[in-house]
Amino acid sequence: MFWTRLISGVVMVIIALATMWLGGPYLAGILLLISLAGYRELTKAQKVNTAEKGFNGLEVVGLGSVVLYYAVMYFWQDTTLLLMCIVLMFMAEMFLYVILFPRYRAEQVVTAIFSFLYAPVMLSFMYMTRMSRLGIYLVWLILISAWGCDTCAYCVGKLIGRKKVFPVLSPHKSLEGCIGGVAGAALIGGLYAYFVVEPVVSEQQVLWVIVFISAVGALMSMVGDLAASAIKRNHDIKDYGKILPGHGGIMDRFDSMIVTAPMIYFLSVLMIHAAG
Repeated sequence: MFWTRLISGVVMVIIALATMWLGGPYLAGILLLISLAGYRELTKAQKVNTAEKGFNGLEVVGLGSVVLYYAVMYFWQDTTLLLMCIVLMFMAEMFLYVILFPRYRAEQVVTAIFSFLYAPVMLSFMYMTRMSRLGIYLVWLILISAWGCDTCAYCVGKLIGRKKVFPVLSPHKSLEGCIGGVAGAALIGGLYAYFVVEPVVSEQQVLWVIVFISAVGALMSMVGDLAASAIKRNHDIKDYGKILPGHGGIMDRFDSMIVTAPMIYFLSVLMIHAAG
């Protein structure tokens, strides 16, 4: 089990680093696959489809909307068209709900729409960050905030963690670990800014801005991790899936990045806008 988890983890890191570095169709393609799998895991966990196998109409519309959304994002990169895709997905799900009533319950429709927004749309901000101005540098803040926070929180929690902050939702998380995770991600972000970003963007002082972005991103990564755990506890499941050997499903491994990506994107846009 240890070696399976280790090898799987190394492969994931290599794929993540390579696609984020290359950007373009490589990153868009891998994010599309991750989004499709994540959407399916969420709808299955929350019983949008009560059948054991196959897909129902709500899931088919959702999966088709994921493909359409990513196609628009890659080929047109137009915010209005992306918003249109989200609205069309909502309208299509509502159309099914009304036309086929009472086949689907309201909570199934709401969950199908929620799952689309939660994984595919939120993850798309990783691509938007990478393809933005200075994106080749800013996109790494997503990994620093999510994985850096997770690693630092684990280490600090193991060493000095005492006070439990979420005893019901996540019994192993401590206040000391959470603080250590945010501080650790901020420190890593600061070192990255000092040694990598500032030498390239010499006309701007970005160190403290990136420290702030990394800290906020780390805080949001914990929210994402806990939110995904809360859904699992609500539905009494251990893992979202088995697609990643030793790690569970896509939602088990990318839960923190899903929430971190849009936060990094918007803070980065504000940073660039403020700098002129």
